[in-house]
Amino acid sequence: MKILGINGSHRPSRGTAALLGAVLEAAQEQGADVEQVELAELEIGFCIGCNTCLGKAACALHDDMDILIEKMREADGIVLASPDYFSSITARMKSFMERTRPLHMVENALKGKVGGMVATAGLDNCGIEETMAAMERWFATHEMLVVHARPAGPVLGSGATATGFAGLDEEGKPIWRSVKRDAAAFACARQLGGDLVELAERLSGSRSCGAGSA
Repeated sequence: MKILGINGSHRPSRGTAALLGAVLEAAQEQGADVEQVELAELEIGFCIGCNTCLGKAACALHDDMDILIEKMREADGIVLASPDYFSSITARMKSFMERTRPLHMVENALKGKVGGMVATAGLDNCGIEETMAAMERWFATHEMLVVHARPAGPVLGSGATATGFAGLDEEGKPIWRSVKRDAAAFACARQLGGDLVELAERLSGSRSCGAGSA
């Protein structure tokens, strides 16, 4: 069982990386092999729209995306992470998504894998929903099965979305915190990690049973 985390933040090892790390840590505790990739540490060029991938499952460009594509092929689950940049994912994450086109146009290579996403932002309800939606649309395009984690007990939120907003002071000014202190988001992230492994194992078992009865 392999779970691959891909962080689209321009700043590795910060809040978004920590939130993604919580997902992977929980998955690892459930027995999965995990790996966290920082897009900011890779050389990935822009899609040039050459349409080579319309005829074969290959890209005309060759850079670090070659390695990342193989990692995605081998993974049972993929987790995307991005901070909210102007009510969407980062340009780095968008460029990565576009470069996955060769996995989709001919063979639909990621079909049936499990997926999940986490996001960070400064404020609540101020664009982070669109950031999550952009990542969810990427999973849908690749026909992956998206996990929406919900920890047991009272509802904590709409997903693993950590923000730096901690409320208002007596004068109505924002009180800021590190996104790493958003306990509800990190609880959802850990739930996501466990749920990803559980769903991937169920799917693996179903495929095994299907193959045995054929």
